[in-house]
Amino acid sequence: MAFLSRQNLQEILQTISVLQWLPVYIFLGTIPIVLIPYFLVFTNFWTLPVLTLAWLAYDWNTHNQGGRRSAWVRKWTLWKYFRNYFPIKLVKTHDLSPKHNYIIVNHPHGIVSYGVFINFATEATDVARIFPGITPSVATLEWIFWIPIVREYVMSLGVCPVSELAVKYLLSQKGSGNAVVIVVGGAAEALLCRPGVSTIFLKHRKGFVKLALKTGAHLVPSYSFGENEVYNQETFPEGTWLRFFQKGFQDTFKKILGLNFCTFHGRGLTQESWGFLPFNRPITTVVGEPLPIPMIKSPDKKTVDKYHTLYINAVRKLFDQHKVQYGLPETQELTII
Repeated sequence: MAFLSRQNLQEILQTISVLQWLPVYIFLGTIPIVLIPYFLVFTNFWTLPVLTLAWLAYDWNTHNQGGRRSAWVRKWTLWKYFRNYFPIKLVKTHDLSPKHNYIIVNHPHGIVSYGVFINFATEATDVARIFPGITPSVATLEWIFWIPIVREYVMSLGVCPVSELAVKYLLSQKGSGNAVVIVVGGAAEALLCRPGVSTIFLKHRKGFVKLALKTGAHLVPSYSFGENEVYNQETFPEGTWLRFFQKGFQDTFKKILGLNFCTFHGRGLTQESWGFLPFNRPITTVVGEPLPIPMIKSPDKKTVDKYHTLYINAVRKLFDQHKVQYGLPETQELTII
């Protein structure tokens, strides 16, 4: 009975660790958005928002220059419960030398990219031990860094903007041993994510290759097997009123936030109920062999296309080598659009 109680406690803590994740960002983002105008207009404490905004202006370039990584935050026990909920694993197939810099390109985006977050923005899966001498930085939407408090939180996790300015700084002005992690499919790819699907947006995504050539950073393919399995997504039939509203929300989200509105669901607080917790399905991020890239200050289209093709071949090879081991049938093919 004691064992069952301990097991139940672990499951509760794992569920809470996942349940808190997105609401924490919303809560931290709401605090300055609501309180700054409130203090300015309705109280005598106007100096607080003024000082907050002054600090934001003074510190504006920090998130574009490596941020303020905190080993303490990255090692919170919370992230280990988060990891165990699925569970999430990080698998290395080749060493990454600290003598080089890297762009680790990840697929697929999934609805939320849980695998990338836990494996590279925390130490829950021991990324520092698995890749000694490598400092990973997960790249995400730049507008997140415009919000006071939220920017401090994400910077402490080693997250950076997915902008040429920020990525180039990490790969050319911070020495060697840096790895920027980019989910190149982005918001558009999220709309394709559903169980049993292995489709990625990559055919026309070439900016990361051009950036690798400009900085000489090696390209590293990675694939998060199971990322598409943790939510069910619904795309309503064309011509229906549900599709009309769905497309309207998607267009609005894309225009304002750079995000796509996904109609998805997972489980509730119990395994049998409906809700927005992800299903307890394993996610394994497999990191492949680095593709050496020459440094070319102004690469032409032909050169970019050449290394883009080499990268596509590398990610196909990685997918095919590991798909059966991580739950996909031998006949499953990686579709690139």
